[in-house]
Amino acid sequence: MSSDPSLTGLSFIGFTRGRVGGRTWRAFDPAAGSELPEPFHTAHADEVDRAAELAAAAAPALAALSGKAKAAFLRALADRVAAATPALAARAMRETALPEARCQGEIGRTVGQLRLFAALVEKGEWVDARIEHADPERKPVPKPDHRSMCRPLGPVAVFCASNFPFAYSVAGGDTASAFAAGCPVVVVAHQAHPGTAEIMAGLVVSAVREVGLPEGTFSMVQGDGRDVGQRLVKHPTLSAVGFTGSRAGGRALMDLAAARPLPIPVYAEMSSVNPVVLLEGALASRGEAVASGMVGSCTLGVGQFCTQPGVLLLVRSAAAEAFIAKLASLFAAAPEGVMLTPGIRRAYAAAVAARSARKGVRVLATGPSSDRSCGAQAALLQVSASDFIADGTLHEEVFGPCSLVVVCDNLAQLHRALESMEGSLTATLHASDAELPQQQALLARLSELAGRVILNGFPTGVEVSHAIVHGGPYPSLSDGRTTSVGSNAIYRFTRLVCYQGFADAALPDELKESNPLGIARLVDGVRRV
Repeated sequence: MSSDPSLTGLSFIGFTRGRVGGRTWRAFDPAAGSELPEPFHTAHADEVDRAAELAAAAAPALAALSGKAKAAFLRALADRVAAATPALAARAMRETALPEARCQGEIGRTVGQLRLFAALVEKGEWVDARIEHADPERKPVPKPDHRSMCRPLGPVAVFCASNFPFAYSVAGGDTASAFAAGCPVVVVAHQAHPGTAEIMAGLVVSAVREVGLPEGTFSMVQGDGRDVGQRLVKHPTLSAVGFTGSRAGGRALMDLAAARPLPIPVYAEMSSVNPVVLLEGALASRGEAVASGMVGSCTLGVGQFCTQPGVLLLVRSAAAEAFIAKLASLFAAAPEGVMLTPGIRRAYAAAVAARSARKGVRVLATGPSSDRSCGAQAALLQVSASDFIADGTLHEEVFGPCSLVVVCDNLAQLHRALESMEGSLTATLHASDAELPQQQALLARLSELAGRVILNGFPTGVEVSHAIVHGGPYPSLSDGRTTSVGSNAIYRFTRLVCYQGFADAALPDELKESNPLGIARLVDGVRRV
């Protein structure tokens, strides 16, 4: 297979390219089961340091940008990404085996979230400006004038995700929200799709140049996250980290960031099993339709979604037994999929084998398989609630198209099973209209367990919006108060600053008495424009 002449295999260190030398590797085509021809070069240590230093130098200028200037940059980048859709999709398909429609859809989502943040910062109200006027006559002590708003943290390291070459990668949600906050970004490309990362990074650099932002606004380093990434996180100029990946990888970064002389926050999206509760009324009235939708959600993208429903909980009944039988038949017929990398496929096969061997676990169905190096078969397993509660390993995420049915003796035992589980990104309830009013305690428990609660739907598919929450209690997210998708993601890379006793002319425009930006603010406890 011929190489792509547009790819150099080098990092972007601000406006310059990295050097050859050091360790090299090649991307892998999972569908063909062979390496792609282009070599990629690991960033040298001094290049990683230079990227961090450039980011630090650019941080004051970015923090001072107006909302309109940031919006212009985000829109310029969105336009470039949209125009480059054919080239981006073509390369990503070779490096990930994801279908063209999925790649194009993910690029569209990336463009959409860039434009979402552009509209947010252009309007300017996201800063949550608050003003408390002075009261010199207050007794027993005068009240000072103080005003607060969100300000950018500084340079952010973003680690690209293996399973989303666009939405959680070079110009994805972490990068977009950091840019929107006014933070420079250094991206660590994922080794599974380095060519896709290089094309996208070139578009970001082009947009930075077009709107006249500082060189250190953006860099992208190629290489192993354990080497290049750890060096970046240790760099003293760094202010925060965005990460999407495994619990082991997220924990390693969290521990590394906490051990720094000046600790920094790590916003890590890690593991999630996304429990689904299926009540008898829903299964009796529409069990086959739920089973059909469930197998589609469980196997979508070969199960390589952070919202894949990994644990299905129900109470034993005739309707439940019929549902399980239908679901098993659909899993048995689910076609083999191609996983992102040989390593991911090996980890998936090992996890399914280990889970199948646990006490009380029964294999209900497996899909067809082949000898392809990245081929993965769907798997449906079953266990009793008592064995599930007793065995914490059954609560862990299996990254791939495997789901575990937990059969409970009664609703009280189902509640205990939920209480034994860790935090997830999503929790879903299937219930009939007649059942729902009696399940407020169950809904409350699900809302404690996850950041997004879904009624009579399926968790895969994350809409980018102002209201979406893509986060949840640990270990789904390192900080369960935040989200990695939607406009609220901007607050991860900001901090509140209060200005006390300032002359009006010295205040940011957002806090000036005349409100020159015309934004809604909280003034003496009242929201007003």
